[in-house]
Amino acid sequence: MKVTFYGHACFGIEINGIHILVDPFITGNPKASHIDISTIKADYILLTHAHQDHVLDVEEIAKRTAATIVSNYEIVMYYVAKDLKGHPVNHGGTYKTEEFSAKYVNAIHTSSFADETYGGQPGGFVITSGEKALYIAGDTAVTMDMKLIPMTTKLTASIFPIGDNFTMGVEDAIIASDLVSCDTVIGCHYDTFPPIEINKETAKEQFSNKDKDLILLTIGETISL
Repeated sequence: MKVTFYGHACFGIEINGIHILVDPFITGNPKASHIDISTIKADYILLTHAHQDHVLDVEEIAKRTAATIVSNYEIVMYYVAKDLKGHPVNHGGTYKTEEFSAKYVNAIHTSSFADETYGGQPGGFVITSGEKALYIAGDTAVTMDMKLIPMTTKLTASIFPIGDNFTMGVEDAIIASDLVSCDTVIGCHYDTFPPIEINKETAKEQFSNKDKDLILLTIGETISL
């Protein structure tokens, strides 16, 4: 399982030649200006919620790649009405393919499109392939529902928002890592805008002090899990 960071909360995940794109917000992010979205591969586009900083580039990428959009019912129907492919799920439901499964789990946030269309209830995804499992929390506060995840899945890593203000911050992300029993955390949703700027070295130190590893990828960087 290879994970590429495209900035903010956007990630590409490659599993046995299958390409999953999560929350594509690239062209609106000055920090990701060196990323050419016309080169990004996507067989599936997973969306945690409808806010513009998670869906801005969905239509352009989905039209080019013919990717299947996977999200809650309201989000998928929004894009199906634009003649894009989609598969709706809801909380607790799992989208399954031969290469991976993606379970839609709870998140505490809001969800609406830029045109004010209701975007359903927000969520996160637990992506599993073989012995590897990645939890993408989406935009969320820390929630006790996270304790449900390790009851069925041993996580390899978790992707948490750490910028505070609109989501949980570093301190709550550490608590969240305890709840999901996963000490390897990839940070996201920080530094893109002034309200979510953080001190990265301090954040890493806070995790390290709890015997946890906070990975802060540079935009365009790929790691293997």
